[in-house]
Amino acid sequence: MTDIGPARKTQGVSTHLATIRRRATTRRKSPRTLVVSALGPLTALAGLAWALIQPYRIALLEPTEHGFWSLLVEPPLLVVLVGAVFHFIVAPSVLDDLEDANV
Repeated sequence: MTDIGPARKTQGVSTHLATIRRRATTRRKSPRTLVVSALGPLTALAGLAWALIQPYRIALLEPTEHGFWSLLVEPPLLVVLVGAVFHFIVAPSVLDDLEDANV
């Protein structure tokens, strides 16, 4: 019996892609990277400090005296929310762009 089709070659697993990866370097982060990565947590910390320093601004502590919008939109808690959104949604893409620009 002869094999009429094309010659079959054995295909091994290519490990070339598995070995190419960014190596962790011990170089220091640039000041821009440090500032961008610290903006979110510092903003959230400032909102938390604002809420602790001026607790009368938090309407949740006295819900019967405030309306719906006062309960929904509380400035110190919004600052904490903005800091968290920046840290988890905006900052990673900005840090990737900064890293690509430094390469």
